[in-house]
Amino acid sequence: MEINVRIVENAEEMKIVRDIRHRVFIVEQNVPEHVEADQFEKSARYLLAALDGQFVGTARWRKTTKGIKLERFAVLKNKRTYGVGGALVEFMLEQVINETVVYLHAQDHVISFYKKFGFQPVG
Repeated sequence: MEINVRIVENAEEMKIVRDIRHRVFIVEQNVPEHVEADQFEKSARYLLAALDGQFVGTARWRKTTKGIKLERFAVLKNKRTYGVGGALVEFMLEQVINETVVYLHAQDHVISFYKKFGFQPVG
């Protein structure tokens, strides 16, 4: 299985990002649509991950007053055991390598996943 991650560069790719997020957050996790889309949609930088040529994951990062925040990681449910999430994190960390502070918010059940990339829980 081959995983390729790239920065989203056009409106067509943003449609794919929105579709993946809709399927993961709204349909699967029952996140209300008005919560899933926020005021940072246009200012964030987005990634798309493809597994064997099929887009299956996305994430974004944005600058905040605290540093660079990594967020909105979403991988289609049936593709979560192939390393797509890890590829998204690694690619994103390469993009923000010169930043002093890089952080994210994570649910308890994925803390060990993010620890593999050097993140430490706070609070």
